[in-house]
Amino acid sequence: MASTSGTEMPEQIDLSKLSLEQLFQIKQELEQEFSGIQESLQTLYNCKAKYASSKEALEAFQPEWENRQILVPLTSSMYVPGRIKDLDNFVLDIGTGYYVEKNLNDSKDYFKRRVDYVQEQIEKIEKIQVQKNRFLNAIVGVIEMKQLAVAKQLQQQQNA
Repeated sequence: MASTSGTEMPEQIDLSKLSLEQLFQIKQELEQEFSGIQESLQTLYNCKAKYASSKEALEAFQPEWENRQILVPLTSSMYVPGRIKDLDNFVLDIGTGYYVEKNLNDSKDYFKRRVDYVQEQIEKIEKIQVQKNRFLNAIVGVIEMKQLAVAKQLQQQQNA
């Protein structure tokens, strides 16, 4: 009967008992996972930088900037001229086409929370990346060991 507790240990596999073909297949799958993890990390680093940049921009706002002319980004490469009319109300893009209006302090706090949250996610994924890297290195070590054993066996057969 299967255990219902959530504290079950993951199944451990003795890598030395797997064939070279199986090891190469596992290695290839791990390399694909590792690549996906690296892409995810890069995306998170980019998000964190954008949130931090937005927070820094809010930190730079000065009371004397009222009615100052600025360029307003419509996309990452298209800007239109505009004027600062209200220094305490900001419209924030919170994702998937939703916007929210917040005052200056709440806007700064929003971006700080987003930076902190993304950093937590980065740390979680980096831990997974380290584990996958260790496992990948273990598999490569076993593959090299098995290949040396096969080469040694072939050499012994040729010498006999």
